[in-house]
Amino acid sequence: MTGGRPSVTRLEHVALAINKLSLGGSEKQLVLLARGLRSRGVRVTVVSLYGGGPREAELRDAGVEVYDAGLGRLRDGPRRSLRSPAAFLRLVRWFRRERPQVVHAFLYHSYVVATLAARTAGVPVVVAGRRSMGTFKEGRPLSLTLERVVNRMTDLVVANCEAVAREVLRQEGLPPDKLVVIHNGVPPPPPSAAPAPGPAGRSPVVLCVANLMPYKGHGDLLAAAERLHHRGVRFTLVLVGDGPARAELEAQAERTGADVRFLGPRDDVPALMAGADVVVLPSLTEGLSNAVLEAMAAGRPVVATDVGGTREALGDAGVLVSPGSPGELADGLGGVLGDREAALRLAARARERVASLFSVDVMVERHVELYESLVARCAGSSGT
Repeated sequence: MTGGRPSVTRLEHVALAINKLSLGGSEKQLVLLARGLRSRGVRVTVVSLYGGGPREAELRDAGVEVYDAGLGRLRDGPRRSLRSPAAFLRLVRWFRRERPQVVHAFLYHSYVVATLAARTAGVPVVVAGRRSMGTFKEGRPLSLTLERVVNRMTDLVVANCEAVAREVLRQEGLPPDKLVVIHNGVPPPPPSAAPAPGPAGRSPVVLCVANLMPYKGHGDLLAAAERLHHRGVRFTLVLVGDGPARAELEAQAERTGADVRFLGPRDDVPALMAGADVVVLPSLTEGLSNAVLEAMAAGRPVVATDVGGTREALGDAGVLVSPGSPGELADGLGGVLGDREAALRLAARARERVASLFSVDVMVERHVELYESLVARCAGSSGT
């Protein structure tokens, strides 16, 4: 390895790099990992490449350092960042000064830029994350080429589910021995979010937690809601999240005749989950959905499209429907809303499944073991 630094086999300092500290699922997993590493005595620094965000205070409150790399605007992309020598060299100098043993970058922009900067600085171990299907790179050969170049510089790629891992192997041509799967972790819901009976006579609540992006399938969900409304099914559809598709979706919601509420971004999702009768995810593409895992942990029945890692998460503890099919989605939701006992059985199986397979402790421990093994391997290859 380059850089002339002493080799240390004990895990002491990990830098987690990400685009911004927004309210998305990947950012939430980064926070959980950072807090878990910190609680195990590892110094953790979160490197936010394109500015801070609402997760920053949560990290600082947990004693996690946050470094704003100031690389400009996220929408300019990694190529613009790499064309700014001053900003890029600032990040290189930070890595050289702080000397993390491991840099783990979570999303496309961050693992392209942070990998190049970390290797230039002589960081011993670089890990890149894959947390979604690679649909956004299709038809963008330059993005794929840059990704493959960066892959040769990384020690390991971590996918958050088997479906994403298969996509990485297919799309990127990554050697299988350079890829591992570590599932997302989900904490148990706080006691304050325990389910409580709703007011007598209220409509059942169907909750969807997802950014209002076209690939999240909200248009299909609203079409399904319209079908259910015309069938005489009583319910309130609650949409949590924001995004560029909001205005179009609000207009569509008006036409459905159904009771649809847009709540925007929220930081009280556990409480909203506790008050829901069913949680729905209508995505057209997905990695491993935090919203699905959180609903399972909260003991809520789930209806979701069979995309990405959703089948891997739910198993037989939820209702899976075809993506892009409002009719199937309406039937799935109608079945759960119309059979309370079956819904309770699904919810109980979901809670048991998520506790055994997707705990935060397991997720953090697997990362610690991974980092320690890579640091030890690096020290061994350096002749110490």
